Amino acid sequence: MEITIQGGDDIVDLYNTLAIGCTTTLKSLIDKDPRILHKIYLTTFGETPLHISALLGHLDFTKTLITQNPCLAVELDSHKRCPLHLASSEGHIEIVQEPLTIYEDACLFHDQNWRILLHYAAMRGRVEVLEKLIVARPDSVQIVLNGNETVLHLCVKYNQLKALDLLVKSLSDDGIFSISKPLMMATLSCI
Repeated sequence: MEITIQGGDDIVDLYNTLAIGCTTTLKSLIDKDPRILHKIYLTTFGETPLHISALLGHLDFTKTLITQNPCLAVELDSHKRCPLHLASSEGHIEIVQEPLTIYEDACLFHDQNWRILLHYAAMRGRVEVLEKLIVARPDSVQIVLNGNETVLHLCVKYNQLKALDLLVKSLSDDGIFSISKPLMMATLSCI
C-alpha cells in the first residue's frame, strides 16, 4: 500500500513506512533526521503517523512513535479524534493501553461528536477494550452525548448486545447502578 502525499521525501517515506508498520525503517528515518516526527506538524495531513499506526494495529510502531514523541498521543485529527479513538474502534487493546500509561485522562478525550473512547469501543462491540476503559475510568460510563444518548443507547443502536451486557454488569457490580439508575431507566425507556 503506497500512500500518495505532498511533502518532503522524508515525510513521504515516513508515511509509506507506517503503512507497512516497519519499526526498523522508522528508527532509520529517525536516526537520519531526529526532527522528522516534529515536521509532521508542518504538513497538511489530517492524521498523524500515530493515528494511522493505531488504526492499523501496528503495536511496535506505535510504541516507537510514542517513545520518540509522546505528544502524538494527544494530537487530534480533522474530526477531533485522538489516536486512541481509532484504536478503540478497531479493538487494538494493546495500543489503547500504551498511551493510557502516559495520559490516563485520554479515556475522556472526545471527538467533534462528543464521543469518547468508550463510545467507539461500544459501537463496534470491542468488549475487551470496553473492559480496560471501564477499569481505567469507571466514570466514563456516565458521559452523555448530545441528544441525551448514553453508551447504553449506542450499544442498542449498533446492535452490540455483548457490550451492553458488560456495561450493565459493570454498572451494577461497581455500585454505580444506584447512582445511574435514572440514567439507565431513561436509556431503557427510549429503546
